[in-house]
Amino acid sequence: MSLDPRLDPEIAAALAAGPPRPTLLDRLSRASLAELRAARAESDATRPVEGVRVRDHRLPGPEALRVRIYRPEADAPVPAPCLVWFHGGGMVLGTPEADDARVSAYARDVGCVVVSVEYRLAPEHPHPVPVEDCYRALRWTAVRARALGIDPHRLAVGGISAGGGLAAATALLARDRGGPALAFQLLLCPMLDDRNTTPSSREFRRAVAWPRADNLFGWSALLGPLAGTEAVPPYAAPARAADMSGLPAAYVDVGELEVFRDECARYALRLAEAGVPAEFRLWPGAFHGFDAALPRVTLSRRAAAEQVAVLRRALGGC
Repeated sequence: MSLDPRLDPEIAAALAAGPPRPTLLDRLSRASLAELRAARAESDATRPVEGVRVRDHRLPGPEALRVRIYRPEADAPVPAPCLVWFHGGGMVLGTPEADDARVSAYARDVGCVVVSVEYRLAPEHPHPVPVEDCYRALRWTAVRARALGIDPHRLAVGGISAGGGLAAATALLARDRGGPALAFQLLLCPMLDDRNTTPSSREFRRAVAWPRADNLFGWSALLGPLAGTEAVPPYAAPARAADMSGLPAAYVDVGELEVFRDECARYALRLAEAGVPAEFRLWPGAFHGFDAALPRVTLSRRAAAEQVAVLRRALGGC
């Protein structure tokens, strides 16, 4: 595939040096979703950074949801701020281990606890299962705050891609169900709008990662025949929320060269219009998930440093 001339030069050079990146639908043409999940779980797993303790815990209940808890080994405030995190994967893929490096760095560098949630995936578990899993994990974290050494007044949600959309939806649920109270939402290239009618959603039929066809597949897996209709609730697609007031402050970022560009920009603007403190970052020349795919390039290092800085500012970490 020829590279977009708008790509950041360092990113373009890194992509040119490696093999082409197959799309989700390309991979599904050669393997089942179950096989792809197993392969991705092995290939996408990352190592936690040094200086962080990691343990898994199963939430009580019939589904026994798994959460992965990261805690800095160095002295941190007790109780500590906490980020409840949701991984990406287009609603159909992903595990907490894929974000081990990212969220363990948050824990170490912000001085916070991170609770990463293994929510159930579509299409086997369509809406509302994934977001209800996320909300359940948030409530469990808040209820168990004292035992976990967490400050319930410095509780945030965050996620990347599908996980960013689930974080935004979980914030909506928390507002509408009367808690837990949230201090912040960290929304990294979030998947927000099933309608796929923005200019960027139409432009990127071909993309380095997550082109339009993959996005349509992900939404269809989550929503089935409801995708794109007026029957979709905001807890499935947060861009559909009519009222954005009363939500926690937000940081929203997205790459210039991806399907989600316009829906993310509009979401941040609507938050600001509703009186919600919102910071928006458009990364020039970047594709979807660039900072995870190419963590060593300059733009990715800038993005990682900014994420830590905004979390420190929002949560008052050390």
